[in-house]
Amino acid sequence: MGLTESEWQAVWLTLQLACSATFLLLLFATPLAYWLARTRSWLKGPVSAVVALPLVLPPTVLGFYLLVAMGPSGFIGQLTQGLGLGSLAFSFEGLVIGSMIYSLPFVVQPIHNAIEAVGQRPLEVAATLGAGPVDRFFTVLLPQARAGFITAAVLGFAHTLGEFGVVLMIGGNIPEETRVLSVLIYDHVEALDYAGAHRLSGGLLLFSFLVLLALYAVQHRMAPQARADFRL
Repeated sequence: MGLTESEWQAVWLTLQLACSATFLLLLFATPLAYWLARTRSWLKGPVSAVVALPLVLPPTVLGFYLLVAMGPSGFIGQLTQGLGLGSLAFSFEGLVIGSMIYSLPFVVQPIHNAIEAVGQRPLEVAATLGAGPVDRFFTVLLPQARAGFITAAVLGFAHTLGEFGVVLMIGGNIPEETRVLSVLIYDHVEALDYAGAHRLSGGLLLFSFLVLLALYAVQHRMAPQARADFRL
């Protein structure tokens, strides 16, 4: 049995959310991971703890406080309304922000570990040869740490696909706007439509397995080259 129109809408919205959150997370997490890998500031511990909070906090707790912050009385809500953007609560944009925060450690940690593994010496050598900061990042750091960036992108994307508590708290259940796959699965279960829940859950399970399988295959293929790069 194929997917219904509402299920296809949820699939499309979920993919849009995962792609948007992953892209923006990579832009935000890269400088943050670089700073964490290089800094000796006393702030490293507190910042690392804040980044890792979504790993231990119940999603509903994180979603609740984000909902309060994005609401009309919250500091984010007051800011966005003052800028004429309206409230981010119960909107797709709010889902993107919530997803970024919830998936932050899954993107920061692989990049952070990859940058630490590269070390400072290759960048120092490139600097002595006249390479600027941007040059050093794209020609030295990024190629040698690419496995970490690939892992971060895949984990961030896959983790966003399966979010439930955060997106339900922030976005509610609005068709074509905030009803993503995990919320629709919950709807099916509530309606005792186990066939629909099985259909969507099975698809997500298979997709997640294939994504992780591909990730491990890429990591396995890139490992020998990474070791050769570090020897150089």
